[in-house]
Amino acid sequence: MLTVEDLKNLQGKKVYVRVDFNVPHKGEVISDDNRIRAAIPTIKALLEKGARVVLMSHLGKVDWKKLKKGEKTQEEIDAQMKKNNLCIAVEPLKKHISEAMGKDVNVYFCPENRGEALAQAVAALKDGEILLAQNTRYQAGEEKNDPELAKEWAGLVDAFVMDAFGSAHRAHASTVGVPSILKEEGKPVALGYLMIKEVENLTRCVEVKPEDRPYVAILGGLKVSDKIKSSMP
Repeated sequence: MLTVEDLKNLQGKKVYVRVDFNVPHKGEVISDDNRIRAAIPTIKALLEKGARVVLMSHLGKVDWKKLKKGEKTQEEIDAQMKKNNLCIAVEPLKKHISEAMGKDVNVYFCPENRGEALAQAVAALKDGEILLAQNTRYQAGEEKNDPELAKEWAGLVDAFVMDAFGSAHRAHASTVGVPSILKEEGKPVALGYLMIKEVENLTRCVEVKPEDRPYVAILGGLKVSDKIKSSMP
């Protein structure tokens, strides 16, 4: 598997980076941006190579089954998500990305994640600039790994970097569909620094060396009770 360091000749190339910016929030207020800052090294490395970076992430959940038939306009989705503090527009993340990157980097936001508006926003990027696209889960086909959606996203870029460890286990259009298409087209697909770090740490747990014993495993996260149950004999 290629890593971000292996990517060459990125000057003027558009690189899709799947990040995990599913940060803690209440409405549009972000209470912890550690996940954003954790992805900065990968983004900076790509910009230093002259790339034009397109960031995509989800933020919260959309319960499409609860959306009544005929009520799937973007405005109605936004209203439902804000009311329930679930999936929201990722625009508030732009401020945190800009602060983490510094004043010398232009960061833009596209309120759409599909269609002509997104295509134009990606095409308008210059070397060393960043575009944050709208929440991937605003598309019902995202979680279904819809081939047409994946094809559209893949057609916008020249390379793919996976740096969303928290979403790597999900076969979604943004995590599996896009890189699969780009691989078939002979375009580079690589791991970002955050993914590399997580893979190395997990490898140490799975392939434990004698000199590493004893070691402690710490379980965390929202579903920690389920994890404890599944790990007990």
